[in-house]
Amino acid sequence: MAKALGVIAGIMSLCLGLETARAELMVLRRGNLTEAETIDPLLATTAPENNIVGDMFLGLTTEDINSHVIPGAAESWTTSADGLVWTFKLRDNLKWSDGTPLKAADFVFSFRHLLDPKTAARYASIEYVIKNAEAVNTGKLPPEQLGVRAPDDRTVEITVESPTPFLAGLMKHYTAFPIPEHVYKKYGETWTRPGNMVSNGAYMLAEWSPHDHIKLVKNPHFYDAPNVRIDEVYFYPVESEATALTMYRAGDIDGNFGTRGIPVAQLPMLQKTLGSQVHVAPILANSYMALNTRRAPFNDKRVRRAVSLCIDRVILADKVVKDQRVPVDAFVPPGIANYHNTARNNFADWPMEQRRAEARRLLAEAGYTPKKPLTFEYLYNASVDQRRATVAEAALLKECGVIMQPIVNELKIHYSRMQNDDFTAGWAGWIGDYNDPQNFLYLMDSRSGVFNYGAYNNPSFDRLLDEAKVTIDLEVRAGILAKAEQLALDDDAVVPLDFSTAKELVSPAIKGFADNIESIHRTRWMWLER
Repeated sequence: MAKALGVIAGIMSLCLGLETARAELMVLRRGNLTEAETIDPLLATTAPENNIVGDMFLGLTTEDINSHVIPGAAESWTTSADGLVWTFKLRDNLKWSDGTPLKAADFVFSFRHLLDPKTAARYASIEYVIKNAEAVNTGKLPPEQLGVRAPDDRTVEITVESPTPFLAGLMKHYTAFPIPEHVYKKYGETWTRPGNMVSNGAYMLAEWSPHDHIKLVKNPHFYDAPNVRIDEVYFYPVESEATALTMYRAGDIDGNFGTRGIPVAQLPMLQKTLGSQVHVAPILANSYMALNTRRAPFNDKRVRRAVSLCIDRVILADKVVKDQRVPVDAFVPPGIANYHNTARNNFADWPMEQRRAEARRLLAEAGYTPKKPLTFEYLYNASVDQRRATVAEAALLKECGVIMQPIVNELKIHYSRMQNDDFTAGWAGWIGDYNDPQNFLYLMDSRSGVFNYGAYNNPSFDRLLDEAKVTIDLEVRAGILAKAEQLALDDDAVVPLDFSTAKELVSPAIKGFADNIESIHRTRWMWLER
């Protein structure tokens, strides 16, 4: 009997020890807006995917909690006198999560793979600043001609087409993350599956249960692993802000980070009841209507301008959305580096009566009348707050005799349709990938691929961007870019709506979190005090 009791006591002690070990794990649970289409950093395109891959991978540079550029896999970098050659020195003894040494050649492989047209990376054009990148991506040159090389195992040398003052910031973007050549060559397109995937960042993939969660665990081979305090992080694809709030109140998630982390209609009440747990902060982001210029009706500038004239941005921002976003008549957000925000719609100061009258005149000139009104479908993503804004936009357009027919989709389907020319008009939003106006004007460059949703194409606009690329003087460059923005606004290339805010729920238990202008919050910097 005594022996049996001893065995039972031993089992109970073991179970208690296991429970204690589990309790000691620091686990973060994050709401993450939508299901990831991919966790391959070179194929990713959205902020929710960035949240995941940015925890798993590390570029030559990275960001701190304030989104400032800091050393990443590279401990330092230098630039040649002419600004054309950047030399990055890797940290010593870097490893992949499987213990394999990470070398400069891995970065060369990854950039070549990104820009190889066979990869079909939708975001590849953001790296066109690299010498020969566009020619490689369009099949005119082989990947070996790309301006990235590894003189030795710890040196990555990048040659750019023209002086690129924002390159250090661009190198923290997920298109510049390395992927493991040895794993990719072994598994091919299945290299991102749990059990196959290898990463070089603070975390590595443990589980991916589609439409439920992605679980990451600490990478023991990460160079700064001793200072990474959270052991596990779960990302939950929560499309609805209301659902996220319910999960947060129930303790199922510790936070919901991003531009849509809170039901806007409940914002005033939540600010009173939850106080400092509610974060609303300006970010480098905009919202706009993308108009498909490839075909009627929006291949007609008069029609595009009429739609823009009819949208009262002040009513949308202050009366409908009410989340402290700024109503705008421009495209590039304020506060961005290397810029002066001087461009704006030339009708910005007109009273709405005058704007509506001009819109009706333009529509009549284009052949649209009360008996034959302009009618078009408008895509928007599945969000209660976005629905409220879309209904208001439709009402504003109706006052001009325009019939807008809203069509709702899940976020990833929404953007898939926009990127595949399967739309007439649709809502779009952009969060800056790096702090420079070029990243926003890039969206209207005819060479930007799927991210120029409406396929705006003006050779004069493109030439201005090209001129800015070879201008070393930042003041002169800012003036050229402002001229380009004004040209696009005069063309009504898009319909700017607002400069957005991040609306986030953050548990008081989370430490190491800071509002920042890019709304990027890496788990690596956080810890929990329950």
